[in-house]
Amino acid sequence: MPKISQRGQAMPASPIRRLVPFAEQAKSKGIKVYHLNIGQPDIKTPDTMLNAVKNAQLSVIEYSHSAGNESYRRRLAADYYGKQCGIANITHQDIIVTTGGSEALYFALFSCLDPGDEIIIPEPLYANYNGFSSAGNIVVRPITANIDNGFALPSMEAFEANITPRTKAILICNPNNPTGYLYSVEELQQLRDIALRHDLFLFVDEVYREFVYDGATATSILSLPDLEQHAVVIDSVSKRYSACGVRIGALVSRNKELIATALKFGQARLSPPTYGQIAAEAAIDTPQEYMNEVLTEYTHRRNVLVEGLRRLPGVVCPMPRGAFYVTAQLPIADADHFCQWLLSDFSYNNATVMLAPATGFYATAGLGKQEVRLAYVLNETDLRAALLCLEHALAAYPNRI
Repeated sequence: MPKISQRGQAMPASPIRRLVPFAEQAKSKGIKVYHLNIGQPDIKTPDTMLNAVKNAQLSVIEYSHSAGNESYRRRLAADYYGKQCGIANITHQDIIVTTGGSEALYFALFSCLDPGDEIIIPEPLYANYNGFSSAGNIVVRPITANIDNGFALPSMEAFEANITPRTKAILICNPNNPTGYLYSVEELQQLRDIALRHDLFLFVDEVYREFVYDGATATSILSLPDLEQHAVVIDSVSKRYSACGVRIGALVSRNKELIATALKFGQARLSPPTYGQIAAEAAIDTPQEYMNEVLTEYTHRRNVLVEGLRRLPGVVCPMPRGAFYVTAQLPIADADHFCQWLLSDFSYNNATVMLAPATGFYATAGLGKQEVRLAYVLNETDLRAALLCLEHALAAYPNRI
């Protein structure tokens, strides 16, 4: 029998999706499953996007330019990054349109790091950072953030201590998935100084920049001076416009050599999706009222979920300031077992809840065993029902600590 590659065997399974068979089995029994495991919003996609696809008059669905439609890239540069985000001096030539933010991350990692090179990432981290690094034989050197201080950025001394001759980059997610932590300007400036001092790439995943709460704002790494050759942004329309299935992202950098290199990967996959680009270009014209309403709704959902979790005995939950996730500590010994048990052995009023065990959001083996990630992407009624299920599950769970 032919053997699967070592690369394939080493590729980590998604902590978000690997419990899907258990959820499907629960549903086959008639049990309602509240999905807090995945960042799939139930917010309506804006009409600007839907109408653009409906009204597209294409006689042939052609390849686009490998970097993406020029009209879309020009509008991103001038109207989105320039006018809406206030980021100066971005041109369409600094942007490659990608098939989702994941492809942008893949292009960035494979353009900048060789097998055996190292990348420093604060953990908990977005699970695909582990996956793509594994695929490229890139070594992740994690620096652990702690729930006790709300998963704040670890000290700069911790970053410095992890830099070796093989270190090529630092990667953060701001606002953070899976913790909801929002990095301050001062923290970003400190990372900039490290990147300049050690001549490193600074990758920042900014796909949640619109989801920032309590009057705060997200600072783009592209707005900081002196990083023209170092700053690389990973972006996506998926969460911003509740359009995860459109599969359009972007790689943005003023580093011309990086963009030229990434374009070769773009040419290898030919082009990003045509209809996705039509929808994404139209999304730039989405009224600000839509974005304001979405932010208000997510703020309310965040408060409902966090306040509900904090009322449960033994649960620790920091208040996130961005994105739409929380990472909470539960009074359990094994989050992987608990999350599976919720689907295979538990129901309350013929319903249960699906969570993502946090072990998959760490690069350090053994961490996150008591933690889960929850996405507040459901409406208030469903969130409260999910919290009620979780309350009864924790009371009934045989391995509670």
